[in-house]
Amino acid sequence: MSTGKFLAGFIVGGVVGAVMGLLLAPQSGEETREMLARNSEELKNKAEKTVKEIQGKAEDIVSDMQKKGDDIMEKIQTMINSKKEAKEEPAAEV
Repeated sequence: MSTGKFLAGFIVGGVVGAVMGLLLAPQSGEETREMLARNSEELKNKAEKTVKEIQGKAEDIVSDMQKKGDDIMEKIQTMINSKKEAKEEPAAEV
């Protein structure tokens, strides 16, 4: 599941929940507004936390990929140097 789809579902679910709360609320208008303000703040905090967690995981993945890329480049460079040295050795003997 992609991150974008997850976040979209998360936000849509929050909005649907808030709308359902409005429609089914047995409280007065004042109490409903307070409840919505409180719930929207909680939803915002959860969304921010989720985004931070996803960003942290993405940074870890990028860091890991960079390290692996550096390792691969080092191995390729070693192989290239070995091939160069192998080509130079017979020429030096002649």
